[in-house]
Amino acid sequence: MQVQERLTAQIGDCISGVLEPQGVAVVIEATHGCMTCRGVETPDVVMTTSRMTGVFREDDKARREVLSLMGF
Repeated sequence: MQVQERLTAQIGDCISGVLEPQGVAVVIEATHGCMTCRGVETPDVVMTTSRMTGVFREDDKARREVLSLMGF
């Protein structure tokens, strides 16, 4: 079973490694079965994780713009 935070980081690292861009922005929204079926038993809970590198980590304006384009 993959941890969402690790998956987010791995996607960002893969994009960076292959494309070598100036920055990478990855955002994952997921519903976790463990939260809806057991434990807190809260339906429709969405967990959001993100990974920003390069320009998206260093430049607030660029980060805000890309997050806005993603709907955040």
